Amino acid sequence: MSIDVEDWFHVENLRPVIPRDTWSERQLRVERNVDRMLELMAGFDGGVRCTCFVLGWVAERCPELVRRMADAGHEIASHGYGHELLDSLSPEAFRADVERSKGLLEDIAGAEVRGYRAPSFSIKEWAIPILQDVGFSYDSSLFPSFGHDRYGSLAGIGPDQPVVEVSPGFFEVSVSCVTIASRGFPWGGGGYFRLLPYSVFRHGARRILRSGRPYVFYIHPWEIDPHQPRVEGLPRSYRFRHYVGLSRCEARFKSLLADFRWTTMADLLHRWGSVVGERHE
Repeated sequence: MSIDVEDWFHVENLRPVIPRDTWSERQLRVERNVDRMLELMAGFDGGVRCTCFVLGWVAERCPELVRRMADAGHEIASHGYGHELLDSLSPEAFRADVERSKGLLEDIAGAEVRGYRAPSFSIKEWAIPILQDVGFSYDSSLFPSFGHDRYGSLAGIGPDQPVVEVSPGFFEVSVSCVTIASRGFPWGGGGYFRLLPYSVFRHGARRILRSGRPYVFYIHPWEIDPHQPRVEGLPRSYRFRHYVGLSRCEARFKSLLADFRWTTMADLLHRWGSVVGERHE
């Protein structure tokens, strides 16, 4: 289970009408939404632990929220600092962004930050050695699928390879896809989770688990917030992507928490390594 901790106005679909230099003027809703998610996860026997990929911009303004997540047993990971797609960054600017985010989160949470997820899953090959050099041990930005204008790619990783050691000591943990005729269909959350009937989405997750692969899900705090501000002037496709299914998402999230057993990315990597080791003995 993973949460990309960003606010409603950080979303790439809203960028055409919300300039970056107006972020500080926008209504901050991320704290109340994350607190609600923490409450829902704590409501299950033993609690649900997840990985929180926190945007540095949010952490800087809501440090107590980061501490609450860490104190509740959730893994703190990085979503970068400024929510810039990697297409728009030079390697030098990317390094500065992730160093700033990692240092900030570690100072607040008092623990090592091992994981990273790129904004809008826009990972690039050239970013992997930088992430490893900065001190991360895994990335979880890859959607090994087709048909999205922002997703990045990494050579040689298909939809049936959920965890891959892309360089010695550094792993890619892909967001889940359902494989049909060797092609990956995104099944890890987002608009797909809000749009498809819940029973269909659950069936796809169970199909992935029956194949022996772990299921990796993601959600944003703004997705359980149907009362977030509405903005005008968006292209129709962007408006649909952002607002579809918001009113039913919290109930679906609660059902998903109940229907499966969840853990953090760090625990997944530890367990996956143990399973692979057993296979080779």
